[in-house]
Amino acid sequence: MPDAFTVLWTHDTCRALRRAGRVGERPPVAFSGIHSSLPAWLGARAGVEVYALHVNRCVVHVVSRMRVLDMERRECCGTAPATWQDPAFPGHNDWSMLGANGCGAAAVHVDATPVCFEMPIPGDLLARLAWRNRRGRTRGLKYVVDGRLERSVSLQGFYRLTSESADDLAKLVGNNISSP
Repeated sequence: MPDAFTVLWTHDTCRALRRAGRVGERPPVAFSGIHSSLPAWLGARAGVEVYALHVNRCVVHVVSRMRVLDMERRECCGTAPATWQDPAFPGHNDWSMLGANGCGAAAVHVDATPVCFEMPIPGDLLARLAWRNRRGRTRGLKYVVDGRLERSVSLQGFYRLTSESADDLAKLVGNNISSP
């Protein structure tokens, strides 16, 4: 199985998705950045899967599973900005809440499942989820108490899942929504 990652979508991002009526739609793009306000999708390449997660009232939800197509600026992105006042990705204005205006934002074209806020990760699975770094060290989530995530700090960023955790999330998503 190719690598899989997680990225945390904030309350502001998810609120903007709801407000714009994007629930049930498939995002064609996400954005990587160079600042902590917009995680850099380091290690992502064509074919990897990224699970967009959201924490609401201590429950972690899978919002969308995205398969990376490429990380290039395409024609669909629109004209590159000529000044700092110009929009960075006018062609993706409908999905700009995913980080188009972030510091050093770069388009990541994806094939994604529809945005959904109704897919909680069960507490037993949440307690088992693990990520591995480039050196092969693994870590689990901190602050999981009775199947609930008390603090989301260990989810903030772009992290590579272990193959077992990637399989578990793939099964969860596969059982709940159609895959991309």
